[in-house]
Amino acid sequence: MRSTTQRLRQPITAPVIALASLVLVLGAAGPAGAQLGGIEGRVSDGVTGQPLSGVQIAVEGTTLITLSNGGGRYLLQGVPAGEHTLVFEYLGYAAERRQVTVAPGQTTVVDIALARAAVSMDELVITGRPQAESRLRAVGARSADLAAYSFSTDFNTESYAHIAENDFRLVSAAPLSTFSIDVDRASYSNVRRFIQSGTRPPIDAVRIEEMINYFPYDWGRVRGDHPFAVTTEVWEAPWNRDHRLVRIGLHAESIDVDDLPPGNLVFLLDVSGSMRPADKLPLLKSAFALLVDQLRPEDRVAIVVYAGAAGLVLESTPGDRKDKILAALNDLEAGGSTAGGQGLRLAYDVAREHYIDGGNNRIILATDGDFNVGPSSDAEMVRLIEKEREGGTFLTVLGFGTGNLKDSKMEQIADHGNGNFHYVDGLLEARKVLVEEMGGTLLTLARDVKLQVEFNPVRAAGYRLIGYENRLLADEDFNDDTKDAGELGAGHTVTALYEVVPAGAEVPRGEVDALRYQPQPDDPPPSDFDDELLFVKVRYKDPDGARSKLLELAVADRTRSPSTDFRFAAAVAGFGMLLRDSEHAGDLTLDDVVRLAEKGKGDDPRGYRGQFIQLVEATRDLRLLDREAEEQGRWRRWR
Repeated sequence: MRSTTQRLRQPITAPVIALASLVLVLGAAGPAGAQLGGIEGRVSDGVTGQPLSGVQIAVEGTTLITLSNGGGRYLLQGVPAGEHTLVFEYLGYAAERRQVTVAPGQTTVVDIALARAAVSMDELVITGRPQAESRLRAVGARSADLAAYSFSTDFNTESYAHIAENDFRLVSAAPLSTFSIDVDRASYSNVRRFIQSGTRPPIDAVRIEEMINYFPYDWGRVRGDHPFAVTTEVWEAPWNRDHRLVRIGLHAESIDVDDLPPGNLVFLLDVSGSMRPADKLPLLKSAFALLVDQLRPEDRVAIVVYAGAAGLVLESTPGDRKDKILAALNDLEAGGSTAGGQGLRLAYDVAREHYIDGGNNRIILATDGDFNVGPSSDAEMVRLIEKEREGGTFLTVLGFGTGNLKDSKMEQIADHGNGNFHYVDGLLEARKVLVEEMGGTLLTLARDVKLQVEFNPVRAAGYRLIGYENRLLADEDFNDDTKDAGELGAGHTVTALYEVVPAGAEVPRGEVDALRYQPQPDDPPPSDFDDELLFVKVRYKDPDGARSKLLELAVADRTRSPSTDFRFAAAVAGFGMLLRDSEHAGDLTLDDVVRLAEKGKGDDPRGYRGQFIQLVEATRDLRLLDREAEEQGRWRRWR
């Protein structure tokens, strides 16, 4: 069902213009002396009648373009009087073109209901301010014209998957805790980006395990038959001295860059119009140039780009042809929409064509936002990524820029592709990911790595895993080699923290009736393991293996003076809990986090821990955790 209504109204009044500042509006005064009018209206779904926000409305043949607001309303000012074609475009809906007559000094109202349309993987479009800017440039708007227009700073299409924080569990009812490792680092650099801009990050942008694992830790050398070692520590929980804090660490052996197997890399780069800003494609070029500088003659690189269509801009080229690779990077320009699915297929075709047996076959996807849309397209994309993963080609994802970041989507496709997800907010972060941690980013030592922890009821009454909410597994998945899990790269470290309630203490959770048919926890049976707090088991596969291997370790219930690394990891966890408004943070304050982090700073050769301390201090000084101050800040920004 479609409807279009046109009617004339009086000239736009000052209050209406003020309200229009909430909408992204690009207008032009038109030629000197031209008679001008306006166009406004509402865009809705043709089936449900619900308003559609973010619809792009453009006056064909001009630089006039806008987006509908949350109520589906839009406004175009400074439209030359006469006949015009109005174009409505929105992902998932059929584009509409409407003829409209604009009278001098009047506002024409055009309400429209859009019809839904099927979306394939090859028809992916990202909308938002950057795309509006690229559209204007495409029709000839000058930079000076763009600078004169004011965009709403609150327009934002970033999205994050909901995280329900892990609660305490009773050992008597659930003695096993099972999860997949997570070596992604994206959450910390993304949280840092928000705080450095003076904004509190969304709660669901805070994934505590990724914040903890962002930092390197000193675990010593890896010995034995496994490609990684497991280390544990037990301490008092800083936010509740009556509880234990247990640190479980996995650390993989580091490999010198010169010793890495040959790489067959395909750079899959988003060059759509939304990538034009300096923190997107220009930063992407600089970041990948750092990686190119590390390539060896035995490595190969191809570059696939996608915008309105996908294309191969650099055939697979030996790593010692750096001039050719860098020239291809430097020639990239942003423009058009986002044919992400088509680009992904092409990248896998190129990787397959140049597959290296025993080598590192990997696609590195770099984008700013929504790589896919709609459940059918999501499923199609996941099946493709998983199929290629089983064939030995892995996928790493790098996120760039602000305003359009689809965090949950990018994390998901990296997980399905046996790769990592990083958010690059600057050149220093690019260097950390693509130079300092290149071995872990590009070389997998162990895949499908799962942890299972069994708690001893003689020593523990309850526990909660801090973070890893989207990595939890069913207990039976631990021994099921068909279940996918996380990957561990060269030099990677993984830290998991458990808060444990000692036996005899009250577990902070809701009321649960006593079990009728199960033994009561008040009188646990005698045990040969009375001094053990918990038992750790790790399963993993070799990179090309089909059957998992097992590593086991018992952890004694003995608290000791914590290492500097343990203190720092606890500080990061505490900061994450405060950012998430965790009910388990107790009386912990940001000052407590600073003091704890300073004691855990250690040598800090790269300055990452010092930067963290500054970040916590900035959060405190800007009162970003103060709800009243936060609301006042939003009001000031809105005004």
